[in-house]
Amino acid sequence: MGTLLAILAVLFLALIIIVPLVEKYAPKEEARDYSKVTRWIIPLMALALVLQLIRHYFM
Repeated sequence: MGTLLAILAVLFLALIIIVPLVEKYAPKEEARDYSKVTRWIIPLMALALVLQLIRHYFM
């Protein structure tokens, strides 16, 4: 149990340190074209659903 708490503490401290650094040095927001990505979301979700059904019934 002590090891788990130590790992969680280190991860929490890393988040406290890393998140502000990433926000500070990340490139500024740009106008991005998400239409190409959104076009693929529904077919990929349908494919994931079919694959999960196949996995459920045959494994």
